[in-house]
Amino acid sequence: MVEHQPTVMTVEEVAAYLRIPRSSVYKLAQEGRIPCQKAGRRWRFHREAIDRWLGNNPQSRELPK
Repeated sequence: MVEHQPTVMTVEEVAAYLRIPRSSVYKLAQEGRIPCQKAGRRWRFHREAIDRWLGNNPQSRELPK
């Protein structure tokens, strides 16, 4: 069964998608190392931008733990 991925994801969804801790997603977002936007006090991530970032970012193989 294919699980539907939303177009705009939360920190929790991105962490699950990338299989990394939420704290790593927050750190990447705060440092501007992952494509994201803030909506109020919440981080939001476009799935297509995350996919492009993974494909274009040679450092993506070395995500923080």
